[in-house]
Amino acid sequence: MTTRKPLRTTTLALACTLAGLFATANAAETPKTIASGELKVGMEITYPPFEYYEGDKVKGFDPEVSAALAKRLGLSASFNDITFPNLILGLDAGRFDTIISGMYILPERLEKADAIPYAKTGAAIMVRSDAEKKPATPEELCGLTVGLQQGTSWIPALQKVSDGYCKEQGAGAITINQYPTTSETSQALLSGHIQAHLEIDAASLLIVEKSRGRIAISSKGSIYPQVLGIYVKKGNTQLLDALKAALDDFKASGEYAELLKKYNLEEA
Repeated sequence: MTTRKPLRTTTLALACTLAGLFATANAAETPKTIASGELKVGMEITYPPFEYYEGDKVKGFDPEVSAALAKRLGLSASFNDITFPNLILGLDAGRFDTIISGMYILPERLEKADAIPYAKTGAAIMVRSDAEKKPATPEELCGLTVGLQQGTSWIPALQKVSDGYCKEQGAGAITINQYPTTSETSQALLSGHIQAHLEIDAASLLIVEKSRGRIAISSKGSIYPQVLGIYVKKGNTQLLDALKAALDDFKASGEYAELLKKYNLEEA
């Protein structure tokens, strides 16, 4: 006599088989990376709330994005702490697989690497709370000394305002001072070496919070809004396509929208 397997057991076995096939398919899509099983991410870990150290742990928006994408690729994320101006150079030299570090997508960067849009933000102008002049727009920075982190995209934008608008108005040039990190720029503002500090919106909110009332945002809206990009070495189409697919899945889950809201960012 033939014994029939219970339908429940058969269904369970089929589900396990399908799950196994799905896992195998996913594993086949895992891209080749510098270190097996690992997605090495380049970032400057001195830039809260995007990336920063909390003890010996790396925290912030970009580490959370990196971990979520790596997981979807069957990888674990690791972080390489590199100064911002050297990130593209490090990517090209093969020190890490990708850059996820609050980096705007700019034509000159796209000449050296490919990018995936993943968020959008703008800049804010900060001044000391006791400052006489509290500029709300770039044009109101004429005649002032402004501090920025090295390598940021606003440097040529401010220079254009200085050479054009400020000169035409006879209002005095914008003096631009560059600093290695955003924390050093904030210190220069507090010590009076600069009169204004231009920084990404999300980072500015945290700087103001940590200053305990000594620094204030003087701009009324987002300045120079631009798109942030996940960068991959030119020619590495396998990883580029895999990260695009992982980001699409992250967005579809609804988790990404929550993460953007948490860090006061917009979807690209």
